[in-house]
Amino acid sequence: DVQLVESGGGSVQAGGSLTLSCVYSGYNYNESCMGWFRQAPGKEREGVAAIDSDGSSSYADSVKGRFTISKDTVKNTLYLQMNSLKDEDTAMYYCAANYCPLVGPLMDYEYHNWGQGTQVTVS
Repeated sequence: DVQLVESGGGSVQAGGSLTLSCVYSGYNYNESCMGWFRQAPGKEREGVAAIDSDGSSSYADSVKGRFTISKDTVKNTLYLQMNSLKDEDTAMYYCAANYCPLVGPLMDYEYHNWGQGTQVTVS
């Protein structure tokens, strides 16, 4: 059974850093494209960052230069390192996966497997 489990969310001060993790199981991680999405209250879900099977990454303009997506194939874990956090980064963060290639790595409809989310609150 395909499972994605996010962790690492919490409260952090503005300007601080936080790293999210997504542990992956029941899926071939090496063949996957994966992404991080977020949804804040009253806002649409948006793509934050994505990484393909070759390690190429994509970022939303709002986080480029501050966030870094990476993966550890040994641990079957996807990461999102978030630096210089802002109030507007407050949201529920979700990881997602599907087989590569994806036409739109930051488009939520491209992904068929989702985690349950982890809350990030910046104050």
